[in-house]
Amino acid sequence: MSVGSCPCLSGSVAGLYDWGVTEPTDSPAQPGDDAMAEAWVGKPVRLDGPVVLHEPDPAWVDSYHREEVRIRRVLGDRALLVEHVGSTSVPDLAAKPIIDIVLAVADSSDEPSYVPSLQAEGYVLVIREESWFEHRVFKGPDTDVNLHVFSAGATEIDRMIAFRNRLRANPADRKLYEDVKRTLAAQEWRYVQNYADAKTQVVTEIMDRMKG
Repeated sequence: MSVGSCPCLSGSVAGLYDWGVTEPTDSPAQPGDDAMAEAWVGKPVRLDGPVVLHEPDPAWVDSYHREEVRIRRVLGDRALLVEHVGSTSVPDLAAKPIIDIVLAVADSSDEPSYVPSLQAEGYVLVIREESWFEHRVFKGPDTDVNLHVFSAGATEIDRMIAFRNRLRANPADRKLYEDVKRTLAAQEWRYVQNYADAKTQVVTEIMDRMKG
């Protein structure tokens, strides 16, 4: 079971989603076995090799929509926001074939209010990051999904969606990001997390242009 990755912020495995640092930091730490084990529910999955990127696939959007329907059916009005994020949400962008989804609930730290319902449907809790927006990650029951759960109003939700929208709308930044991804993906990585951390510079560069 593979999990997509994001950078480490303030010593945590901050996010586990595809496009690296979304909150700028000068020197993100590189998580090793101890840092990964602290956030994982269970044993961290190691990569120990290159990252395999797939060419853009319209089926990724279909997979997202199936999961959105299932999540909303399971949680009802507890699902305050469901959005497709990560590289599979950006047309014409190569990606790991893992569907990143962000889910907002009233309070992501209140696990009894939503975790049992998701688990009953087959979702598996694999990440718990109490010190980083009370972030949780679930794997999907039958689709390679990273379901990221935050409390409604968490600023990270806005950053994830804003970066997605920038890549969708700006071909130059999308190409820049993909070129960096392809170069880094060919290298050897202990965890997919480390690969995502290495994208910090390009993500920060694009985000800085968004502010301008």
